[in-house]
Amino acid sequence: MAHDPQADVHGVAPADAPPSEIDRRAFLRRAAVATTAGFVGTKLAIDIWHQRSSLPWDPAVFPPPGSARVAVVRATNYDQSLLEQTVLDGLRTIGADLAGKRVVLKPNMVEFDPGSVIDTDPHLVAAAALAATRLGAASVVVGEGPGHRRDTQYVATASGLLAALRETRTPFVDLNTDAVVPVRLRSAYTALGSLYLPRTISDADVVISMPKMKTHHWAGVTLSLKNCFGCVPSRVYGWPKNALHWAGLSQSILDVAAAVRPRYAIVDGIVGMQGNGPISGTPVNAGLLVFADDPVAADVTATRLMGFDPERVSYLTEAGRFLGQADPGRITQVGEDVERSAVGFQTIPEFSFLRAG
Repeated sequence: MAHDPQADVHGVAPADAPPSEIDRRAFLRRAAVATTAGFVGTKLAIDIWHQRSSLPWDPAVFPPPGSARVAVVRATNYDQSLLEQTVLDGLRTIGADLAGKRVVLKPNMVEFDPGSVIDTDPHLVAAAALAATRLGAASVVVGEGPGHRRDTQYVATASGLLAALRETRTPFVDLNTDAVVPVRLRSAYTALGSLYLPRTISDADVVISMPKMKTHHWAGVTLSLKNCFGCVPSRVYGWPKNALHWAGLSQSILDVAAAVRPRYAIVDGIVGMQGNGPISGTPVNAGLLVFADDPVAADVTATRLMGFDPERVSYLTEAGRFLGQADPGRITQVGEDVERSAVGFQTIPEFSFLRAG
């Protein structure tokens, strides 16, 4: 977790301030400044970033990405008795170092619909919690701040997540209502300058992003990096994280992920979502889990498994410059062959250009 506890964020409320004391007007002024850039077309925005005379990130915080390790594992159902060993093996394969660490598992839990597959499956989350404990984690917490449904407890209960976590004695934290900490951004893709992050995230030694493998009607794909939006509290940024969308979706994905710095990723592709995701799409049985020691490498691999070209996902290409490894040639990939395992997710017409080939 790349949080600088000494970072001086101008004009913010104390770290333990309740929502009413947060300087919302200062924040909204920053968001308003970002609005114009936020609505620039994604490709044009990326071109502008590349033309800047200085890097839009702090090279002292983000050194050039090194090699990455990814494991693609076949998994056909959510039988927790099988998943625990599968997740444990997957984390060991990528060399996950959790011993003595405070671990936060961040699933994707946007909304609950019993007829859909919107969320990371609760049995996979519970299996990850057990696996992290077996790997020696000092503590394991599951945290999420849904951006669509305001009642987090309803989503966590209706989805079965709380019941699954109760069986594993794993605590759950609503990141939308957790105490917040001001964090100065070390990247500058938006004009926000700083973010309020939940203390659960800022205090973590390791954040593991656990997204559902889905298409997204605004971002093309939503995976490990986009999943970090749930680490930003809606009580500050609105529903569905409106201020981040105003600042530019692709730009905000980069700044938020750079602030959260997830260390590992577990992508739930056993049953993914295609079409009009991330909420209204249809299920697709991909039968895969993706483990990675680098969230960018995880997303690049998952995008390829979905049948898309990751180089056509603008925020992934940019993330590969500083957040992680996007070059498949520098990703050591083990397990299932990506080309042979690719499923070919459907997307809305606006993102048909993502199709590989």
